[in-house]
Amino acid sequence: MTIKIREWKKGKHVGFEVDIRFTYPDGTLFRRRIKAPVETRSAAKRWGEAKERELLMRPSPVVLQRQQEQRKEVPTLDEFKTRYMESYAKANREKASSIHGKEQIFKNHLLPRLGKTRLQEIGDEDIQAIKGALAHRKPKTVNNVLTVLGNALRVAVKWKVIPVMPCTIELLKVSNLKLTFYEFEEYARLVDAAERIDTRSLVVVLLGGDAGLRRGEMAALRWCHVDFVRRQLRIEEAAWRGTVDTPKGGRGRVVPMTAARATTLRRYHRERGEPVQTDRVLYDDGGRPVRDQNLRDYHKAVQQRAHAPYRTGALHILRHTFCSHLAMRGAPVKAIQELAGHTELTTTLRYMHLSPAARESAIKLLEARVGARIFGDIVERAAGEA
Repeated sequence: MTIKIREWKKGKHVGFEVDIRFTYPDGTLFRRRIKAPVETRSAAKRWGEAKERELLMRPSPVVLQRQQEQRKEVPTLDEFKTRYMESYAKANREKASSIHGKEQIFKNHLLPRLGKTRLQEIGDEDIQAIKGALAHRKPKTVNNVLTVLGNALRVAVKWKVIPVMPCTIELLKVSNLKLTFYEFEEYARLVDAAERIDTRSLVVVLLGGDAGLRRGEMAALRWCHVDFVRRQLRIEEAAWRGTVDTPKGGRGRVVPMTAARATTLRRYHRERGEPVQTDRVLYDDGGRPVRDQNLRDYHKAVQQRAHAPYRTGALHILRHTFCSHLAMRGAPVKAIQELAGHTELTTTLRYMHLSPAARESAIKLLEARVGARIFGDIVERAAGEA
């Protein structure tokens, strides 16, 4: 490191120039001449030494150029999306429905707004802009979009595509949703209407309302999963747009059969007659495995026949009915979680406000405190006693 001080004159003006020379740790040579903003030689020397230390703390021009080149190599969200879907989502064998959902979120929400933005340039304002653009959508939908973006950025950090998370993603608060379900009398009418239509319609209603199966689990149910001896169903598969996968949550479950469901399945098995093209329990009029639209049509026809309050054909109301009726009959929350196949207990807790047994048992705890010695007797002592 070298500092030289030279005096300069221009007319009546006199000053000092500092000539700084040194070598960066990476071997890069540096030299710069700077006019010192001081009036004496000693002050110019002190100023030059301070400037030299300041310059040494900065990256060398070579390092800065390399960093600039690295920034240019960071992909845009659109470019990284393909790598993320192929090498992460599909490589980790995520469910077909999950992969499709991520594809739709990228296509409809993320790429139109951030597709050309490089990953390290996605900032907090971009996150707020997404929330603003989706203000008309439900909070859960907004959170789904933000979750996919956040996961993609975390994967980019893990793979060292970017050094750190470029933004903070805060999800919206979601209140407990009011779940729609059939009351006991409405469900009884639905079962009666299904029986008047045909056995297949009754099987669909009972698989949803008496067993809590999801739509894909109904479509994938095979006769080998129906155990008439033990009177139980093994839920091991789920179908989505022709693809057979594991149930939601990645694990199966066993659901005991009610007497009505066992009797109906036995009758339905006898009515099948000649073998069809599938070993699935439910099949269409052509003998092929049922599709989502088939199940919605069967359910909608039953709803119309029963004059039900909800007539969209969506089958998830049957699953809500299953969980709600269990809660209303006082079933333990852990039992409902296992029968429904909920991965998180918080999902099951959405139904527990319907449980009178839970409320009544809680209040009875207060009745038990009469005459009880919980904390021991409190003895008043005279002043001055040890």
